[in-house]
Amino acid sequence: MELIEPSLSYAASFEEGIEEFHSDHVPGFLNNGEPLTDVAAYIELTKKQARGEALPEGWVPATTLWLIDHDEFIGNVNIRHRMTDTLAKRGGHIGYAIRPSMQGKGYGTEMLRLALIEAQKLGIDRVLITCSKNNPASRRVIEKNGGVLQDEIDVDGEPVLRFWIDNR
Repeated sequence: MELIEPSLSYAASFEEGIEEFHSDHVPGFLNNGEPLTDVAAYIELTKKQARGEALPEGWVPATTLWLIDHDEFIGNVNIRHRMTDTLAKRGGHIGYAIRPSMQGKGYGTEMLRLALIEAQKLGIDRVLITCSKNNPASRRVIEKNGGVLQDEIDVDGEPVLRFWIDNR
């Protein structure tokens, strides 16, 4: 199991995973909610966005990585290089998603552990991670990786939990 930069080698598996997210009605998982029509173009876009190019308004540079296990796309993680007021409320430094058929198998915990290593390489020593109060699985993933609850806030009518992880 490893975190890798998005690669056309896993395009078919990635597309299957995206189909699962859409079938499960996971909004905004990819492409700012736009349908994926070209995996190669999406991969190139992730590289540009990591460099701070082609960012939608209000976005920050972010490294996108895929969790691969036995040559299969398992999930997606975004490591945001810096914080904004909006991300401090919801989103944080790291956002992640495990494809629905792979949830509940420990992949989220391992993906976040590996993402924290990558965040440290980017110089992010104190990591903010948020999740919906209504997502106990994500809360467990964060806590298993050392997340300490800072508070619960209301963001657009949804209770959001904010956790900090000391990443030194």
